[in-house]
Amino acid sequence: MANRERWGSRIGLILAMAGNAVGLGNFLRFPVQAAQNGGGAFMIPYFIAFLLLGIPLMWVEWSVGRIGGRHNHGSLPGMFDVMWRHPISKYLGISSLFVSTIILIYYCYIESWTLGFAYFSLTKEYFNQESLSQMQSFLHSYQGIEKGNFDGIGIAYIFLVITIFSNFFILFHGIKGGIEKFVKIAMPLLLFFGIFLAIYVFTIGTPNPANPENSVWAGLAFIWNPDFSALTDAKIWLAAAGQIFFTLSVGMGTLQAYASYLTDKDDVALSGLATSSLNEFAEVVLGGTIAIPIAVAFFGLSTTMIIAQGGSFNLGFVSMSVVFQQLPMGNILGFIWFFLLFFAGITSSVAMAQPIISFLKEQFNFSHIKSVSIVGIGIFVCVQFVVFFFQFGFLDEMDYWAGTFGLVVVALLEVIVFAWIYGMDKGWEEINRGADIKVPKIFYYIIKYITPLYIAFILIYWTVIDAIPILFMKNQIQENIPYLWGARIMMILVFLIFVFMVYKAWALNKDKFDYHKTII
Repeated sequence: MANRERWGSRIGLILAMAGNAVGLGNFLRFPVQAAQNGGGAFMIPYFIAFLLLGIPLMWVEWSVGRIGGRHNHGSLPGMFDVMWRHPISKYLGISSLFVSTIILIYYCYIESWTLGFAYFSLTKEYFNQESLSQMQSFLHSYQGIEKGNFDGIGIAYIFLVITIFSNFFILFHGIKGGIEKFVKIAMPLLLFFGIFLAIYVFTIGTPNPANPENSVWAGLAFIWNPDFSALTDAKIWLAAAGQIFFTLSVGMGTLQAYASYLTDKDDVALSGLATSSLNEFAEVVLGGTIAIPIAVAFFGLSTTMIIAQGGSFNLGFVSMSVVFQQLPMGNILGFIWFFLLFFAGITSSVAMAQPIISFLKEQFNFSHIKSVSIVGIGIFVCVQFVVFFFQFGFLDEMDYWAGTFGLVVVALLEVIVFAWIYGMDKGWEEINRGADIKVPKIFYYIIKYITPLYIAFILIYWTVIDAIPILFMKNQIQENIPYLWGARIMMILVFLIFVFMVYKAWALNKDKFDYHKTII
């Protein structure tokens, strides 16, 4: 096999893995999910899902990646082919390439908003939008949904181009020289910004003494004081599990791609746990201490709940931008918040591109530059549809099928292949190979039985409750339906392209790999 890149250091690996997991979901999606699902009542099923889904899947994906890396595979089609000697295995692995590609397409656009708003904060561009409704109009104007502060989406497009260029500039320099170097700078800065803002939140206290119930402490109490009666609501448990998938970036094929650059001597058990813990610190401690407590302090709990019902963008962009206008040096604080989001976004998006780049390099013998260029051009072309049809729900359609439903499908496939087809005994040996800690034996049974059953239940429930109605476009605005079909057609084309590529790759490489002749 050709020599593959390796991580230059363990800290670089952990920061890259954590950067993959720590993304916009930690600071935008998590607070909204918590607010929409009862605050403290959400946290109990959230931590249970972390133990029964998050940590097991993290270890599974690190192990799957290292298994594939031994045979020169950095993407799930090859990894599944190694682990399951069946012609269909590599085609099941396409699901991860599909998911990571579709998410990357629209994620870059959202990521570019954070860069734009970091600039708008420094220049005080939005500092005359003092109400929630005015700030909402400002955001919609920037996105091209309505006319107002911006003449079209020209400004948004400039920040999108800068964002895509930044992503692929990092990727051009490879694993060690690009991604690892970047995360060693970006992750400490991200954590520093997050800790600084979290500490600053405590200094706000009660901004309006006339409304003592509106305080940072009330916001923290909402998150951390559980209403145990709400735990009978299955929706809260499913929302918590969904957030674990999104926040840890499991089910995308990205962790496996990074782990494929490990050696057999590298630890998986402790490093995977450290990555998960760092992500949870960023999400629960930092993400949970910033957006909701600030919103409750300035707008009250009931208004914060209404804001959260409007989605992640309302809480992270609209309400936070209004608050910054009322704080000393608010433009600097706003810049720190949005630049934190940009760093969180870009550490995740470069990871989403890595499985596709690895696939092109390893299966078609393309050079690194050629592979990165093909992926970059492809993403740039596809994102045009998201930009110009955003107001018609184009992004939301892609996000549901890839960024929500697709993650669960991939996770179920990989845990079945790992624990039942490859075999849990060999899988357990892989998790503990070179391990710096002894993984409790209970996780052998959790991975084999509880995790797949948990995922299967989520998938069945979501299929019946959400996927079928969404598939048939129930409750959709009539004028949006053609655009939603456009999103589906684009996703189908992407999937079919991957099917063709996998077919051609294995036809070209049928004599290249000899792992089918060996005992794995």
